[in-house]
Amino acid sequence: MSIIERAAGKIVKEDKTSTSVNIIEKAAARIAKEDEASARTSAAKIPADHGHESVGGPDTQKSRGDRAHSADTASSPKQCTINLAKLRQSGIITPDAEKTQIAEEFRLIKRPLIKNAFQQSAGHIQNGNLIMVTSALAGEGKTFCSINLAMSIAMEMDHTVLLIDADVARPSLPNYLGLQAERGLLDVLLDDKLELADVMIKTNVDKLSILTAGKKSKHATELLASQSMSELLKEIAHRYSDRIVIFDSPPLLLTSEARVLASQMGQIVLVVAAEKTPQQTVKEALRQIESCDVVNLIYNKASTFPGGEYYGYYS
Repeated sequence: MSIIERAAGKIVKEDKTSTSVNIIEKAAARIAKEDEASARTSAAKIPADHGHESVGGPDTQKSRGDRAHSADTASSPKQCTINLAKLRQSGIITPDAEKTQIAEEFRLIKRPLIKNAFQQSAGHIQNGNLIMVTSALAGEGKTFCSINLAMSIAMEMDHTVLLIDADVARPSLPNYLGLQAERGLLDVLLDDKLELADVMIKTNVDKLSILTAGKKSKHATELLASQSMSELLKEIAHRYSDRIVIFDSPPLLLTSEARVLASQMGQIVLVVAAEKTPQQTVKEALRQIESCDVVNLIYNKASTFPGGEYYGYYS
């Protein structure tokens, strides 16, 4: 439709009795200005690289996807601030804390684990830097010991720590550390396009990073036993030569996930609650992890003096 015809239409609305040429000219000028403004707006919406793509074609979609992937890859890692004062109140070791009985106990506990992780002698342990912390039953203090062990190793001069919440059915690390529910271990196993670096969380403890359990799945056991998990563990174990990886695992006698995970670990730490866990239960738990050559026990919650606790270590 021409500008004149459109102007005539406006005239009918504005003044049905007038056919003045002046009115037509004014209406035509107004429409021309509107068209010019509309053209400027449309031009502003055209991407700067529009000329380099075939709009709507498969090549376009691929190009956009590649740019999005590049942007994700270039993004900085997630970070969180752990409330260290609150952790100290819960009995957790922190880098800025004064010397305590618990800190000294975990210095003794970590030393042989670190030695096993990086020894290059004939007794070299495959994946020795992958350490699973578990217990026979719930409530024996495995998560408490996992965090303390990770914090203690993070104070080392030569090593970094990745703490993984592998208790995929009942994750506890977010509650302890004040973390939000995030994508984590199971999400990486479910999504081929998701990288470990996309879900790792750096903390305000310089050498400590966290990987949460991720979205719950009814196929968690199968995922932990999958080829994807094996490949992920190889990547975790070998990408950084100074890294120790601690898995806060489910209890051995309550889930099948812990037994599957145990078969892929270099070292296992079994937490036993003093005067609580029956000896037969401990023996049964040890039978579940016979596939691992290096099993260590932490004798937890044993009082040595009024108000004190002892964290004994046995290999």
